[in-house]
Amino acid sequence: MRKITKNIFIVAFLLILILSVQTRAAAKICTQNSVQDSVVYLDLPERSPDAVEGTEFANQITGLSIRKREQSIVNQILAGNVPLFARKLTPIKLNRTLGSENYAVTFFSVNDYMAIGSEQDYIYIPMMPSTAQHLADELESSLPTKKLVDIIYSKAKVKLDPQPISWSEENVTVPVFMDHTNLINQQLDDKGLARPIDSLIAGHKKDIIISNRIYSSDRDYDRVVIYGWHRSENDPIQPVYNGHSNLYADYSHGVRLISNIIFINGQKDTLQNLLTDANLAELMSNEGRISKPYYPDSDWFTSVENSSQSLPESFHLYQNYPNPFNSSTTIKYFLPNPSRVKIDIFNCSGNLIQTIFDDKRGEGHHKIKWETNNMASGIYFYKVQAEKALHIKKCVLIK
Repeated sequence: MRKITKNIFIVAFLLILILSVQTRAAAKICTQNSVQDSVVYLDLPERSPDAVEGTEFANQITGLSIRKREQSIVNQILAGNVPLFARKLTPIKLNRTLGSENYAVTFFSVNDYMAIGSEQDYIYIPMMPSTAQHLADELESSLPTKKLVDIIYSKAKVKLDPQPISWSEENVTVPVFMDHTNLINQQLDDKGLARPIDSLIAGHKKDIIISNRIYSSDRDYDRVVIYGWHRSENDPIQPVYNGHSNLYADYSHGVRLISNIIFINGQKDTLQNLLTDANLAELMSNEGRISKPYYPDSDWFTSVENSSQSLPESFHLYQNYPNPFNSSTTIKYFLPNPSRVKIDIFNCSGNLIQTIFDDKRGEGHHKIKWETNNMASGIYFYKVQAEKALHIKKCVLIK
């Protein structure tokens, strides 16, 4: 009887937690199929009233080293200093035939390229591919493929004209990033368009894309792959190109995130799973299977986590990554002080499935990998206790 009462309490607690999560302004994509018809958001905090505006942020990072600039970009975005148009996603539906099979596919694209600031004062922010990948990982997203860039342009309700700036060594600097942002805003004004928050907008940036050419043997250095800047459908200024190093980011580069959650014939899956599937990759890739649908990791953002500016003041539990996942996932948390830590896994019925850690940990960031072994697909919850703190997050196992 005591065990039943305990389970009922846990289920009630988890239901309250789920309802609170669903009411957040920065809501994750829900797990029901009905989400295919809804507009959702990147999982970012609400923008603080005290957050710096785009112009001020541009001033702050002008003249910084590339490393410090990229770290500042990551800090601002993950803190939620992002306008609505750069966090809202729209479902895009496709019908494709492969062989004799018909497929209905839904994926979710952010309406515009990543920007920092408010709707009234922002800067479109180019960044290195490893920075873009780090953000995609943190936000359960991906960068697009060439095919997805073409699809997004064709579906965009607002199509802007590319506005190249004459080549100069200054094109990789923040003032030119700001100049190009202003050119885009002027074009919107000239067309009589209010800032499109709810509609897909395209044509004004090249995309950093996922491609097999990230790792191809035609270059002996780490590189970025870019594509797009459409003048009209099937007419991009920039063909797929991997000639720039991974440290290169000029004013024309844009970062548009695609949710890693997709639906194929009504069944939930992940974009990474699809792109690595030799049979299905063609649905979203011109290259067929993309064996590594991501950019290499960078150690720069370990420094972001450990810098005094970005450390949380209290215990913090991060969202696991990847999520959804199909065999293992990583759980990350921060301890402001040394503490005993216990990490439990529950199923959606509130039953304790496994305790994956129970020991002392020192101050700082910590990670632990959860291997799911023979566990069934479904929704699970991980609970992390440290001193008086107790946090729970949801994760999705897909096999």
